Amino acid sequence: MRGLTEANLKMLAGPRSYERGLGYLDAVSGVEVGDGWVTAIVHGTERYEVELTLDGPGGLSGECDCPYGMEGNFCKHLVALGLTVLAQRESLPRQRKAARDRAQDLDGWLSALSKDSLLALLREQIAEDRQLRRRLELRAASARGDLAAVRARIRDLLDISPFAQYGYVEYADARAYADQAGQAVSAIGALTGSGRADDAITLAREAMKLLADAVESVDDSDGWLGQVGADLAGAHLGACRAARPDPEELARWLVGHALGDVDDGLADIDPLDYEDVLGEEGMAALRRLTVEAWRGNRRGWAEKYLMERLAKAGGDVDAVIAVHAADLAPNGHTHLVIAHELDTARRPGEALRWAERGIHDARDLAAVDTALVDYLCDRYAQADRLPDAVALRRDHFGARRTLIAYQQLRAAARAGDCWPAEREGALALLRADAEQQQHSRYGGLILIDALLDDKDIDAAWQAAIETGADDRQWLTLADQARAARPGDALAVYRRLAEPLTQQTGNAIYEQLTSLLLSIRDCHRRLGTQDEFTTYLTALRADQKRKRNLMRLLDQHGL
Repeated sequence: MRGLTEANLKMLAGPRSYERGLGYLDAVSGVEVGDGWVTAIVHGTERYEVELTLDGPGGLSGECDCPYGMEGNFCKHLVALGLTVLAQRESLPRQRKAARDRAQDLDGWLSALSKDSLLALLREQIAEDRQLRRRLELRAASARGDLAAVRARIRDLLDISPFAQYGYVEYADARAYADQAGQAVSAIGALTGSGRADDAITLAREAMKLLADAVESVDDSDGWLGQVGADLAGAHLGACRAARPDPEELARWLVGHALGDVDDGLADIDPLDYEDVLGEEGMAALRRLTVEAWRGNRRGWAEKYLMERLAKAGGDVDAVIAVHAADLAPNGHTHLVIAHELDTARRPGEALRWAERGIHDARDLAAVDTALVDYLCDRYAQADRLPDAVALRRDHFGARRTLIAYQQLRAAARAGDCWPAEREGALALLRADAEQQQHSRYGGLILIDALLDDKDIDAAWQAAIETGADDRQWLTLADQARAARPGDALAVYRRLAEPLTQQTGNAIYEQLTSLLLSIRDCHRRLGTQDEFTTYLTALRADQKRKRNLMRLLDQHGL
């Protein structure tokens, strides 16, 4: 009980979930206290089952079947249950003792029953609990060594028909189906535990195919079947560790699974998890089969991934590079990946050459991966090759006339002490774009943004007059030029305010109020406050029905 405190609940949930949990205190029902655990139902978007473990090995913990809780998070529903329990802390020790007493009484009663009485009780429970009956049927078939019966029961458990309407399992029924499918996984694990691991391997692989077929017809939005697939993969690995199958056959199956040769992809299996089972012989076969598959399809995603995975695990950087080099992206991204791999391997010279090759091989510098350009420029700067960094930024800006490319060129050129000359060339390109009729709007906008970013307000204002600017740019120009050019700024603010008077909504009213404050400041600077008073009086009379606007103007003294 020492772990259950408000401070621990807040620590586990985080401030946001904790605060949201406070709003769910009235949604907690059906609280049941056991010895070391508390369960309840919390009604949120759906009906969620929640359980707190009070004295676990790691201290306070909890589980909830809401989507957020299923991701392993301590959710708001757990917070609500924890706070509900804390509100009854005085009675909690008594409730826990009562739970222990009940468990002891039940165990004592069961122990005193005769065999016939226990069988009668068990048969009664089997008749009432379908899930229990299925579990026991599987155990009975396994104990008899009846593989056909076990296989048939697993097929039944993975059959979607009882849950599907019109051949599809809807979201509301997905969890029930996943719970049933989980019983098949448990049965396979039980086979391994009973000394029949070879059969468990066979059935696990069959179950993977059945589950992959089923998932196409199930709304698994919450990932229930994904968890079943993961558990099934674990059951297969456990069976292999127990049975020690033929290494060559296992390696072949693992490669086929990884490459999608068989439709069982819901069970995510990492071949390297089987290294202890495969041994040297099996790992050699795994590598050989992987290389053969990759050589047969060097551009296949699965082949590349598996080849890269094995190469990295073996520390073979050259093999990793060979995988990437066999399918180089035209935008240079793959070259950058190779460069990072070489950096990790402490081979910086080769990394730099691969990055430079990526720029050289790019057919269109405008489409090149900007991260590759950034990488190369950083490397050039580290090596005191500033002219090379400037040249690359210049070429990149020439291909991509964007504000960020302009800013990056400016930073590199300033570091290289050559910005005035580079700036002149870059602005000349933007002016040329603006003068071309088909690109005038685009070129003019970038030119104005660049001049604004340089704080060259007069040049930006002139460019806006000559090439045109959008409303965002005119507002920025007016804000930055207001002190020196209040008359020009006033004309901009008045023009931007006019269409807002024809619109409604709080966001519009806030924009209009901001413009009116700027208009008032311009009139103050011009010494024409009376004109503003006349303008504002007319505007308020025209807009008087907009009560929220009137309230906002009053708040700002307008």
